[in-house]
Amino acid sequence: MKKFYALKALCALFLLVMAQKASAQQDVGGLFVGGPADATKLVNAYFDPLYKGLGLGLTDGWSNTAQSKGFLKFDVRVSASGAFVPQSARSYDVNTLGLSNIKPAPGASSIGPTAFGDDHEGGKMEVYTSNGIPTGKFFNLPQGVGFHVVPSAQIQATLGLPKNIDVTLRAMPKIKLGDDLGSLSMIGFGAKVELLPLFMGSTTEKLIPVDIAIAGGFTQYKYSLDLNIDNVANSDQHIEAKFNGVNFDAIVSKKILFFTPFASIGYQTSNTNLKALGTYKFATSATTSATYVDPISVKQTDIDGVRGSLGFQLKFGFFKFYGSYTQAKYSMVNAGFGFGIGK
Repeated sequence: MKKFYALKALCALFLLVMAQKASAQQDVGGLFVGGPADATKLVNAYFDPLYKGLGLGLTDGWSNTAQSKGFLKFDVRVSASGAFVPQSARSYDVNTLGLSNIKPAPGASSIGPTAFGDDHEGGKMEVYTSNGIPTGKFFNLPQGVGFHVVPSAQIQATLGLPKNIDVTLRAMPKIKLGDDLGSLSMIGFGAKVELLPLFMGSTTEKLIPVDIAIAGGFTQYKYSLDLNIDNVANSDQHIEAKFNGVNFDAIVSKKILFFTPFASIGYQTSNTNLKALGTYKFATSATTSATYVDPISVKQTDIDGVRGSLGFQLKFGFFKFYGSYTQAKYSMVNAGFGFGIGK
């Protein structure tokens, strides 16, 4: 049995400490033998909650207060999010995917766990030729990691500008995750404008005892992984993936000593662009084989809709602590800490 590299790679990307659990042995060759079209549909069904959960995490954690920073005041913060995968997204039925060359084996289940489904293999699949003739090739749908929360992280620095404007940079240099786990980098940009001082000046606090702001952000993860699936010379097998998230929010908050509760409502969208590149050759029977070049390409919108959040910020001198709950496609929590100068 060969390592199911896509599972190992992407779960290592988002689960980190669970990487060993996510590296269960799977017959990735079976997915490819069915052809690129079927392989892409299976990959999409399996990783669907990961795409959505990561998309939510990409747009989360930008701000926990509507109040802007003073000119050249700054803070640095680290936070983590967890998106809760609902029961309906923990499994999929291959009979609903429109597969051409892959069917459940006689008497086998057509159900498989998604990446964040239960920790057991899915139903046994049989591969057919384009003429509907069984090839004698079988494989089991890959197992889930056994828990139902999609984690993500945010690392960012915020600087105050004139006119009650904050600008934020999210960045992580390209890092290697370990042997056979690939590399990951992150970049993002955001901005927030506190509205009331722009229109009401210094009288704002007396007339309206809350802070109101609008904010927006863009975040992108880049991921790459070298593969070695029945590799031959010059096959250049690898995965390249980009995950993008964009959000716009209206925020209301009220500072009460060191405690600042906030509420926000906004719009978010995220998309996935994932490719399995290179040359892949697999035996389709005892006497025949199939060769695929760049067999998998996923380019889709995963999240597109409204979200609402409630949360708080605690400030003790230079240090700040954050927490929030968001209701969107999946429900999600976020928590973190930071330090800085200024309000």
